[in-house]
Amino acid sequence: MAGLRKKHRIRMVVLGLTMLSVATILAGIGLSSKIQLYRSPSEVMADLPNEDEMFKMGGLVVEGSWKKGETHIFIITDTANDISVAFNGIMPDLFSEGQGTIVTGKLVDGVFIASDVLAKHDETYMPSEVVDTLKAQGVYVEPES
Repeated sequence: MAGLRKKHRIRMVVLGLTMLSVATILAGIGLSSKIQLYRSPSEVMADLPNEDEMFKMGGLVVEGSWKKGETHIFIITDTANDISVAFNGIMPDLFSEGQGTIVTGKLVDGVFIASDVLAKHDETYMPSEVVDTLKAQGVYVEPES
């Protein structure tokens, strides 16, 4: 009788591990299409993404590049490379030239078509991804407190 219980317990453990493995694989497949990676303009130019690949890109908005209208057009830079961005929608109130921003969208024919634009929330804030990129290039200056 004890041997029968042990076999039953082993089968249940194997069945549980199999179900857990299948669930993990299915979750990974389902989430892989939803993951949006962050890239700097230099990383985008070094390895051009597919036109259907959604990703996040961040940097500084180039002074004098923002053309307001139904479709907002501006340029994001990481001081090494610039990429033109087009956004059809309402810009965040705090969006401005010379400040850090992160955009989400796709690169189509060399223009980043943004579906979402995020802006700083106060005078000293800059997204951490943008700060890391600028620090890696040696051009980041710590804000004065």
